[in-house]
Amino acid sequence: MKRKILLIGSGPYSIGSSVEFDWCGVQGLRTLRKLGHETIFINSNPETVSTDFDECDRLYFDELTTERVLDIIKKEKPDGVIASSGGQIAQNMLRELHAAGVPLLGTSVQDIENCEDRGAFSALCDELGIDQPQWQQFATTEEAISFAREVGFPVLVRPSFVLSGAAMAVANGEEALVQYLQNAVGQTDASVVVSKFEENAKEVEFDGVAKDGVIICSAIAEHVENAGVHSGDATIVLPPQTLYTETVRQVRQIATQLAKKLNITGPFNIQFLAKENRVMVIECNLRASRSFPFASKVLGQNFMEIAIQSMLGMDVPVQQIDPSTIKHVGVKAAQFSFSRLKGADPLLGVEMSSTGEVACFGHNAEEALLKSLISVGFIIPPRGSQVLVTLGKVRDKAAFIPLAKRLIEMGYSLIGTEGTSAFLQAEGVAITTVYKISDQHPNVIDAIDSGDVRLVINTPNKYSCEEVSDGYYIRRKAIDKNISLITNLQLLKGLIKALEQYPTEDDLPIFAYSE
Repeated sequence: MKRKILLIGSGPYSIGSSVEFDWCGVQGLRTLRKLGHETIFINSNPETVSTDFDECDRLYFDELTTERVLDIIKKEKPDGVIASSGGQIAQNMLRELHAAGVPLLGTSVQDIENCEDRGAFSALCDELGIDQPQWQQFATTEEAISFAREVGFPVLVRPSFVLSGAAMAVANGEEALVQYLQNAVGQTDASVVVSKFEENAKEVEFDGVAKDGVIICSAIAEHVENAGVHSGDATIVLPPQTLYTETVRQVRQIATQLAKKLNITGPFNIQFLAKENRVMVIECNLRASRSFPFASKVLGQNFMEIAIQSMLGMDVPVQQIDPSTIKHVGVKAAQFSFSRLKGADPLLGVEMSSTGEVACFGHNAEEALLKSLISVGFIIPPRGSQVLVTLGKVRDKAAFIPLAKRLIEMGYSLIGTEGTSAFLQAEGVAITTVYKISDQHPNVIDAIDSGDVRLVINTPNKYSCEEVSDGYYIRRKAIDKNISLITNLQLLKGLIKALEQYPTEDDLPIFAYSE
């Protein structure tokens, strides 16, 4: 039976809501039309494919406010409304749309609110025996400080209404925590959420589609960078290459529990922390995620098509793909615009900074990683060139020792600032010392200006990138001189492994997408 279905779009492109959600909207529209239904679409962004006039039967190019959406629904009288393909903007309207009697398709509004309300979701996880990082919500600075002392620094602090990492920060001590509480939320009535920041933990993404609480299809991907880099900025690998089998089993088990408990019908995404074999849930979103297009391309399954079929009540068979049968690896690298933003610190953290992304395929993870990095502007440093190394934490310096030796074996020469250089020299690593910015010339900035440095490796002392430091000037100079910059040792480790196999771009095999 032909039905009239209305989809709500993702709104203007912005950090946290971009072309990935437009893909979801377009795939939703095309699926509905293929099934013979009449389609109506609301969006306010002229830069999208979804606002092409031939993608739907009727397009409303209008603002995405509850009032305007309700006006259009009153005029069109659709048989069903889908608000789970356009990111958080449409999700934020659900309560009012439901109260107005709008026929919403998919997971119930009550179950969605049980996910979005941090307290309710935490209680649900406790009921199911699902582990999660320690956290609490506070209305006063004193209570927040007391909790942080109890769980130990560093802690992650954010407003209770956070979206896409906005206004998040990692506080390394009481002074930083107080400063954040005063500056970021001190002028509002919003409470704050303080969570224990788990160091050296891997982040894992679960994307799935369910029908009546049963998972129909899913994808598990791992972040290259450890937790602390926003999922929108992280380098993501699918299928995962380094996760323990037990970790994958727990992720699937938890996702199955949540899908059943929340009676999910449609798309959903869960973010996990994995430390050894301890798996913790960070959050769950009962809507399409930014990684839906990536998962769909890698697995050869259109997650949004399956989600639409589920939300329409169709009989959709379970169609899980065994990761071991996938003959390629996909890597998604983030695209940044630091070169166009004068003075911006190109250091990644818990707030999202990327303005796009590129996914590439390879026969192995190293090939896919190198292709994706090159696609977002990374320039492979030629063998024999200089690599500048400035590392903040002692732990980073120690972890870099074996990586330094591998770089030297590949023919690169290392230079470093005094602290980093002294540490590595004591461990038998050949590295030349350069002066700090505040010391005499030639200093580290002069070295970058010389043109001999072709790769800068810089890790900060702290998780926050708000303070101006020598590290900031080094990172900024690298961007301004168009020199490749790495600020994360996990990504560096993957890069070195890739360069050992593929020293130049010409060494990378190229194959057709159909392959």
